Amino acid sequence: MTTTPVGMRCPECSQARTTVKTMRSIKAGHGWEATQALIAINVVAFLAEGSSAFTISGTPVSSKLVGDGLLFAPYVSINHDYYRLLTSAFLHENFLHIAFNMYLLYVLGRMLEPAIGHVRFLAIYFVALFAGSLGVLVVTPHGASLGASGAIFGLLGAAYFEMRRRGIDPVRSGIVPTILLNLVISFTIPNISIGAHIGGLIGGALAILAFHAADRRRAPALAYAACAVIAVASIAGSIALASSITAS
Repeated sequence: MTTTPVGMRCPECSQARTTVKTMRSIKAGHGWEATQALIAINVVAFLAEGSSAFTISGTPVSSKLVGDGLLFAPYVSINHDYYRLLTSAFLHENFLHIAFNMYLLYVLGRMLEPAIGHVRFLAIYFVALFAGSLGVLVVTPHGASLGASGAIFGLLGAAYFEMRRRGIDPVRSGIVPTILLNLVISFTIPNISIGAHIGGLIGGALAILAFHAADRRRAPALAYAACAVIAVASIAGSIALASSITAS
């Protein structure tokens, strides 16, 4: 036996190198087609917003598509535009806005989707999206909001818990620093939707934890049911909040 920093090991074992586990090294054999599709939808929607959106850091105030699709409580309640809870997450203000969100979606999607599969990835994305819309109406009830960041924060939350489940250190992997950095940016830079980020982060975390719990019980259908419940509850809560905000 040979003494090593981790205890007594046989001569053959002491010479072996420990493999470092990362999300990419334990892929489940899936691709990242869902991520590509989501990026494509966001980019097409941005191009459809028109020239008023084609600025580095401006606001597309004259874009009819943005006006018809952004999240704003009076439009949701008075006009019954419930679709805004969804469409607002596929619209962006300017090049900087969409570039930052799509870069994060690309990085997280390439890492997370192959590890958990297309369907789970999309379920988490849309649960976080609707939870983010609810967060907007909770934190900034009288403001307008758009962008994919709520859903993307949900992927960050999901990646954190998926890494922990697989024995990967979320701090050393960079996920924890990324979450903390983005939260700092959310609270320090004006005109960033804190509610969407916090709501999305919570929604994505709840969704992945539902999948983990269902896997332990070998009943994956329960996880999809839980995701549906979270999404429907977020939508119902958003509609109720929008109505109360408008009434007041």
